[in-house]
Amino acid sequence: MPMRVTSFKGFGMRRITRDDAIRAVGAADDVTIAQIVGTGATAEELAEALAWMENDEPLINDGKRLPSGRVGELVAIMEEIEADAEGDEPGGPASQLK
Repeated sequence: MPMRVTSFKGFGMRRITRDDAIRAVGAADDVTIAQIVGTGATAEELAEALAWMENDEPLINDGKRLPSGRVGELVAIMEEIEADAEGDEPGGPASQLK
């Protein structure tokens, strides 16, 4: 299932809510939504994770480090959602952190 690219600009340091998580990933089970909210990430971190999920190549080319911390956690969760939807194994930027 593709992630929804949603603008979280202007929300800054506000912690993400259940509604933010649903807007970002669409239809996901309650456990997954709770995992996303449970990261304690901010709306800005969620927007960064969505940017990594959309296309990591430009971020890598700009010299950005692979996602870590809460952004890395969000990317890993979103990779699992995509892998489950596609029946694949996760293989994006967060999986390279292991």
